[in-house]
Amino acid sequence: MSLEMEHHCPTCSEDRTFWRTASTKLHLGEKIKWRCGECDYAFVRIGDIDTSVEA
Repeated sequence: MSLEMEHHCPTCSEDRTFWRTASTKLHLGEKIKWRCGECDYAFVRIGDIDTSVEA
């Protein structure tokens, strides 16, 4: 279980370190909330679903 990861931040417009701020187990998989350490932009991942990805 990693507490940090590199990910593109749309608010900062570059790759930043995101911190794991919460997680819980669901029937769909693990729900993990990640927050940018620079600007507080946050997104959630549930299994393979990533809310930071634009459609």
